[in-house]
Amino acid sequence: MGIKDQFQDKANQLAEKAKAAAAGHQDEASERASQAADQAKDKARDTFDENFDK
Repeated sequence: MGIKDQFQDKANQLAEKAKAAAAGHQDEASERASQAADQAKDKARDTFDENFDK
């Protein structure tokens, strides 16, 4: 295996690792956004319930 091949293999490995990390971050961001939306709905419902009783 020549030096060029070694560098190309390393570049490919790093590219795959970067793609996997990016996909993981997208999944995490999506989950956090979903949780934030759920929390906002819960808070809005609680506020409505509190104000409705008055």
